[in-house]
Amino acid sequence: MTAAPRPPRTAAPTVLHTTVTDPLARPLLDELTHEYRTRYEKPVDLSLEYPPEEFTPPRGAFLLLLADGGPVAGGAYRRYDAHTAEFKRIWTHSAHRRRGLARRVLDVLERDAADRGYTRVYLTTGPRQPEAKGLYLAAGYRPLFDPTADPETIGPLPFEKHLEIPRP
Repeated sequence: MTAAPRPPRTAAPTVLHTTVTDPLARPLLDELTHEYRTRYEKPVDLSLEYPPEEFTPPRGAFLLLLADGGPVAGGAYRRYDAHTAEFKRIWTHSAHRRRGLARRVLDVLERDAADRGYTRVYLTTGPRQPEAKGLYLAAGYRPLFDPTADPETIGPLPFEKHLEIPRP
């Protein structure tokens, strides 16, 4: 008995540091907007949330993971305070979930933030996003809320993580 042929392996996604306004980001941000509208049943416009320049160096960053030239995941951070980066818009395209891509986005954002001198990350996720809550807990983020409470009674769920600054 012969084994079924394996599908060809695609290369690991590559990291592209870019901007929120990059046309490559649009499909991912559109899907994120749709997800928020569906889960929370209210209008959302991410383009009005923060000015795009908040996610540009030296105070912030925006990145995409690309596979076969298209975005499969992404995320960003902006300056929260002198020592803290606030992570935003961490998202994996629905067709590419459960492959560790969001964790990879977190890792790249953490390294980038530490390289820029940030020593702490702050982020929030919505109470109707248990996948995100699980990701942050598994990645070592400390909940700044009672994790045993009903998330719907809390509102946005805040987390933090302290970063190690790379040594020269």
